[in-house]
Amino acid sequence: MAQKQNGLTDQIMTALSKVQEPELHRDLVTLNMIKDLKINGDKATFTIVLTTPACPLRARIESEARQAVLGVPGIKKVDIKMEANVPTDGRSRGLMSLPIRNAIAVGSGKGGVGKSTVAVNVAVALAKSGARVGLLDADIYGPNVPTMMGIERLPVPKADKLVPAEAFGVKVMSIGFMVKPDQPLIWRGPMLHSAIRQFLTDVEWGELDYLVVDLPPGTGDAALSLAQSLPLSGGVIVTLPQQVSLEDARRGLEMFRQLDVPLLGVVENMSFLELPDGTRMDIFGTGGGKALADAANVPFLGTIPIDPSVRVGGDTGNPIVVSNPQSPVAKALTAVAEDLAARLSVAALNGPQSFIPINMIG
Repeated sequence: MAQKQNGLTDQIMTALSKVQEPELHRDLVTLNMIKDLKINGDKATFTIVLTTPACPLRARIESEARQAVLGVPGIKKVDIKMEANVPTDGRSRGLMSLPIRNAIAVGSGKGGVGKSTVAVNVAVALAKSGARVGLLDADIYGPNVPTMMGIERLPVPKADKLVPAEAFGVKVMSIGFMVKPDQPLIWRGPMLHSAIRQFLTDVEWGELDYLVVDLPPGTGDAALSLAQSLPLSGGVIVTLPQQVSLEDARRGLEMFRQLDVPLLGVVENMSFLELPDGTRMDIFGTGGGKALADAANVPFLGTIPIDPSVRVGGDTGNPIVVSNPQSPVAKALTAVAEDLAARLSVAALNGPQSFIPINMIG
């Protein structure tokens, strides 16, 4: 009996070795993604450990694995458990008391393009998938994240550490918790640098799969301070389709390059407004984000349509991926989050500086 089970185990692992992880282009067995394989009569039970809970192709992986195992003679039932273990990008973050596996900076060349909206909704979408997520509002001069996340204050500090606020499963830190809503921060570079370092060293973030950082617009001190203080897994540029926005976004993109921050890609926000009759109005032009990404030879992460409910969600502290997850704009933002998670997994497993285009299929 034991010999028969061992033979079945080998056959199942052989079958699973023919199932490819679509983004990593290696099989599930080689990637060590198969755990706890057990056989009980004609039933096989095992766990697939994904590289991110936000895997956009998890259903495809599960389906192909199930079909492969059902093809093994003697197996008629398959029970698959899906788990995730996010790989670290390998960068040392000595400032952090506990490991942060991936740090993503969301920037733009100019204000008003929806950078904070993208950062907030990406963070919440990743948390909804089951990942451990932090959101750092590094926009010192215009901290909007507390309002957009519906948080008014921080919890009581523990010992010598600040405790981040939490909403929608995301740990949040912002200078907005520490100043009056109408108080301007007229800071020089050294003060800003000190504040950003404190947000990293004096906050009890705990272990995170992803830290999403909302940068201030432009190419000034905040981005430089962040890059010097926290090794970043990659940067994302948010732009509008219009030419003026694209010119500024290109500066932001080149800023990441000069700071040696890998470029994860470009997001085109407010791409179009869908009218009641189904037609689209290109208020800010069309195709600019894709053109920018192509010209810079970086991935294009997608278009986000205009939806008034996004503004309502931001004003009331209820992000669109939570308030209306089935809306086109929420689905687009969730797709961006999944794409980013996939790219980070590929880069982490293939080594630093290995951000490559991914065909999001399936």
